Formats: sequence, C-alpha cells, structure tokens
Amino acid sequence: MSGDKINLEINNRTLSIEISKIGRQADGSAYLRYGDTIMFVSATSKKEMKEPKPFLPLIVDYRENTYAAGKIPGGFFKREGRPSEREILVSRLIDRPIRSLFPDGYFYDTQIVALLLSADLENEPDTLGLIGASAALYFSDIPFTTPLGAVKVGYIDNSFVINPTVKKLEESPLDMVVVGTEEGIVMIEAGAVEMDEEKIIEGISIAQEEIQKIIKAQKDLYDKLKIQKREFSVPEIDASKYEKIEKKISSSLKKAFLIQKKKEKEKETKEILDSLLEPIPEENEDEINETKEIFFQIQKKLVRDLIIKEGIRSDGRGFDDIRPISIDVGILPRTHGSALFTRGETQCLATVTLGTFEDVQRLNGLGEEGEKRFMLHYNFPPFSVGEVAFLRAPGRREIGHGALAEKSILRAIPDEDTFPYTIRIVSDILESNGSSSMATVCGGVLSLMDAGVPLSMIIAGIAIGLVHEDDRYLLLTDIAGPEDHFGDMDLKVAGTEKGITAIQMDLKIPFIPIQVLKEGLLKAKNARTEVLKKMNDALPEPKPDISPYAPRIINLMINPEKVGDVIGPAGKHIKKILAQTNSKIEIEESGKITIAAANIESAEKALQMIREITVEAEVGKVYTGKVVRLEEYGGFVEILPNIVGLLHISEIAHHRVRNIRDVLKMGQTVRVKVLAIDEDNKIKLSKKALEEAPPSSSEFSPDRQKKSPFFQKRYNKDRF
Repeated sequence: MSGDKINLEINNRTLSIEISKIGRQADGSAYLRYGDTIMFVSATSKKEMKEPKPFLPLIVDYRENTYAAGKIPGGFFKREGRPSEREILVSRLIDRPIRSLFPDGYFYDTQIVALLLSADLENEPDTLGLIGASAALYFSDIPFTTPLGAVKVGYIDNSFVINPTVKKLEESPLDMVVVGTEEGIVMIEAGAVEMDEEKIIEGISIAQEEIQKIIKAQKDLYDKLKIQKREFSVPEIDASKYEKIEKKISSSLKKAFLIQKKKEKEKETKEILDSLLEPIPEENEDEINETKEIFFQIQKKLVRDLIIKEGIRSDGRGFDDIRPISIDVGILPRTHGSALFTRGETQCLATVTLGTFEDVQRLNGLGEEGEKRFMLHYNFPPFSVGEVAFLRAPGRREIGHGALAEKSILRAIPDEDTFPYTIRIVSDILESNGSSSMATVCGGVLSLMDAGVPLSMIIAGIAIGLVHEDDRYLLLTDIAGPEDHFGDMDLKVAGTEKGITAIQMDLKIPFIPIQVLKEGLLKAKNARTEVLKKMNDALPEPKPDISPYAPRIINLMINPEKVGDVIGPAGKHIKKILAQTNSKIEIEESGKITIAAANIESAEKALQMIREITVEAEVGKVYTGKVVRLEEYGGFVEILPNIVGLLHISEIAHHRVRNIRDVLKMGQTVRVKVLAIDEDNKIKLSKKALEEAPPSSSEFSPDRQKKSPFFQKRYNKDRF
C-alpha cells in the first residue's frame, strides 16, 4: 500500500484500489483494477433534504461501456442506450448490501455510479463494483463507516477457488458471490448444481477469509488518511407523544396484526392510522409525518415483540410451518404448459411456451455473445397487492426476481440435443403476500412438467426470515409480507431434495454470523422437502408428450459435404422444401439440420425430402436407377438424387456384351447392386450380380467337346 492506493493479492492476481484518482468532484471515488478489468465507482450524496423521507433514497447505476472490450454498440444510433438486464442485475447486486450499512436515520439522496472502463473478459466486474462502492463511500465524507469486501467463489476439481476466471467458472457447479463486513456476512447470491448445504457453508467460510483482507486494507488506508465524516442530525421522536400514541393504539393494533387475511388486516391497520391523523389539520405536514413515523415504529416494535417474546406469528403458524399450498396444473388449454401455484396469499400463474431456434434470445453484451434458449420473465402487476398503477415495462424488481427464479431452474433444463426447443416461462403474480419469487420457482417447474419438458431434477423454493433482538434471534420458515417488511433477513433458497440450486440473501441489519446462516439453510432444506412432496402429489413427473399446440422439432445429422446439395443452386432445393412443408429449417456447416413445423406431419415430410437429397449409397444395397449417360465402356446410372454410379459393360450380364447400346438405353430404368465405393466416392455398380449365372452345360464341357464329331473335324482341320 502506497499513498492513496491499496494493493493486495487475491488468487495470484493483484487487486488495486486508488482513491480519488479520477472523478474528484464526487464526494468519493475509487479506481479499481483486477487483471485488465478496470472499474471506476463514484459516490455522491446531497447535504440537504428537499423534503423529509422515511427511507434512504439510494440510487445505484452500473454501466458497461462497450469500448471496455473494444466493441462498438449495435443498432442504428451506435451508442449505449437504456441499461441491459445484466447492468440492472449488477446495480441491484451493489445496492442490496450497501443499503443496510448506512447509519439509521440517514435519508439524504445518495447515488453510486459504477462504470466498467476496461474488460479483459476473464475477471468478472461485479465484485469490483461492490468493493468500489464500499471504497468510494468509506473514503468520502458521507457518514458510511462500515467497509465491506466481496469475492466470487467457485468449486473446481473438488476444491473451492476464490475469484475464478470466467473460463474456469464454466467448469464449476457453483457460482457464488459472498459479501461481508468485518463482523459477518451481509449478502449472498449463488447458483449451483444440487450443492450440499455443508459445502455452501464451507465455501462461505473460505470467502470470509479473503473478505477480511479486503476490509483490513481499506481500514488501514482510512486510518492513514484521517478522513472526517460529515455530521447529520436525525429528527428525534417526541418520547411523550410516542408513549401516548402507543398506549392508545397498542391493543387495537395487536388485534389487527393477528387478523390472518391480508386485506382485512390492512383495512383495520389503516383505520387505526386514520384515527390518529384525522384530528391533525392538513397544513400541519410536519406533525402528520411525525405521527406516521411514530405509527410505523410502534407497528414494527409490536410485530417483532410478538414474534421474539411471545412466539406469535401474524397468521398463527409455528416458526417452521409452511402456509397452505394448492396446485392446479394444465389449467390453460392453449398454452404449451401451465400451473397455478398458491401458497397462503401468494399466487403465481406460470406458463410455458416452447419455441424454435428462431426464438432464442441473442446476446450482444460484454462477454455475453451467443444465444439463450431458456428465459424466465416475472411480472408483478399492481392488483396483486391491491394497488392502482399503470402497467409499465418491467422494473428492477421484476428483472431481479425473474433472474433469481431463472437461475434456480436453469440447471434442470435439458440440453439442446435432448430437447431442441427454446423455452420461455412467464410468471404472473396474481396475489402477493411474501415470497413471490420462490412461488415462481415452484410454479415454473410445474408448468415445465406440464409442458412435457424432460427436466433433469425437480426444484422448489422457500424463503426464511429472521428477527433479531439483543442476544436473541428466531428464524421463520416461509415468511409472509409483514415478517419480510419488519424482519431482518430475507433468505431465499431453491433446490432439490439433494441440494441447492440458488441462494439469495439480503439483510436489514449490518451482518449475520455464519452459524445463523447455516441454521437458515438447514431450515430451508426441511421446508423445501415438504414443498417438493406437495408438487409430487400434483404432478409426479413431466408429461410424456408435449402439447399438440407446440411446434414439432426434428434434428438430424448429414454429411457436411451434402449441405450444399440441401440448399441447392441459389437456394432452389431448400426453398422448395420450405414451400411444400411450411416449416422452418436451420442448417449448420457441421451438417446439423433442425426442422421445425406446426405439426409432426409437416416436419416428417421435410425430413423425408432432405433425406432423399442427402441419402448416400451403401455397398451391397440394391437400387432402382435411371441411365443418364452412355459410354463405350459402360453406362452411368443415377441410383439416388444426384448420386451416379458406373455400370461397367462387364457387369451388365454374364455373357459378353459387345455394344453397350444393345442392352442399355438413355432414360431406361434398371436395377443394380452397389459393389464398391472408392476413396473418391466413385461407385461401382453391377446388374449381373442380381442374376444367377447360367448353369454349366455338360454338352459344352471341355471333355465332351473333345469327343464330339464336330470338334474332331475342326481339330483335325486346324491341325493339318
């Protein structure tokens, strides 16, 4: 470490962090380098509030400049436009752990901007963005005093690897981001292939060791720079007013909280709040806001006290109980697959559409070139929570929840050779009272099974909550809305009976110990097993056939040299096939052909037409062909489309043929047998091989000839 710069080694590569190297007009900035991947992160926060807000208005924007990888943006305008899904997901990744580390009561507009300046496409930038946000805030005058560290964890050759390269990560059954502070874990984001809970905890423990190094380096430099943090004041609540309101509403608020139906609970709660606000004149905005804040604090305290002190959940369940589950499969007759999954007052309608090779999503981001054949899109309409709002394009919440559910199911999707379809799941949340993303996992898997997709594993999801007070804590299985809203943790876990396929953990407290996290994962496993049993009762296995309304796809391999024959001159052959079968056909240079049609009859007709063009002659097989050319030494016979073999004059008959035109005519149909195919694909044909040789006549045997009078006469004449 020298000057305003940090250097430390992580997995044999240097991570460097320079403070205020560029972007010095921001309140704080960090310039990070890992390999040839370079990230710039700035942090800016207003010093005044235009109007009081009861929350931290934090904006996090991550952008990938295409010049970072030496690319020019596609499209007409040739410049970066709205953020991609990947950029939104990384923005959320940075936002979630940072938000919980700001001091209580700091409600000033704050923005973090992370710009990817250089991408070596080997070292992923997401963890750099997290570390950069920590450094930009920590080394500024913004009152952010808890630095964090972040690493990526893979599992390669039976051992954990910190910050594996992109290429190495492809070999790993685990892709996990771990974010922590000096005291414990703050956030986890992971995708896995049935990874055991104990293994996950082991990987997190190893990650925490590297995280401590990153934090220590930041703290050492911070002590050296002696940065002064700005002061801010938090409006204090009038204690006497708080006590008065609490005494007035506690009893009725408790009764409202214990109402099990969400709408009725919200109605009663609103009536209590309205009774407090009614006497206050509308122009007294400060008093109204103060009363609302007091009401919120009383409500939060009541909910948490009931859980932690009295052991009471809002709907009367035990801490390990799952809300009632109902499942309806195949409820939409014209979709390719559908399922309605309801857990308590959270309801997901999941539908599956099976598409062809033309429906794949083409990726063009940094390090994302290629195609994506499995997509999951999550929608959260306002009516699902009883609100009124315009239906807009998907926001960050929808994209984030959809990505988590997609990651949870991805490892179960069969490969293209097994199931050559593009697959799209749409999850419409029809009712929400907590854990809609995990309901999407369950509903999505059931809809895939209803669509006849041969999944390699069956996956369910569950959310675990936490309430922590002083030295006591309680973990809650399958959290409902109020437990998520007033609780301290949202731990979403998806997986099979064998292990985990995805994790997402967010906190509202600064950290949790690894032991608490371990308990949460084990609770999630027990609950997941129960949900899987319910799913099995509804649909034990994927349906054997796909929907009659789904396209039919057939794959075949041909000799790569025949690709040109299928296409034909100026596309003549392929155009004919497409016109006659109304199908879609994709031809690859490797010889792989994919046929897609609305029905199996059209697909098989296209298949037959291609086979007729590409079929190859086989030695020993008999064909009926047409004579297309005559030469003195034999005839050329077209035995298959565009396949011609030589029928040599000596292979026409068992007797000697003096003139080829005496036995063959142009256009004549003739049955022949393939005798051989040489290295140059020249085909040798035979007609006489299909005919029995005439029996040897004893009358013309050599011994008999010598005894015949005619033979003797000729013999003597020639002799003398």
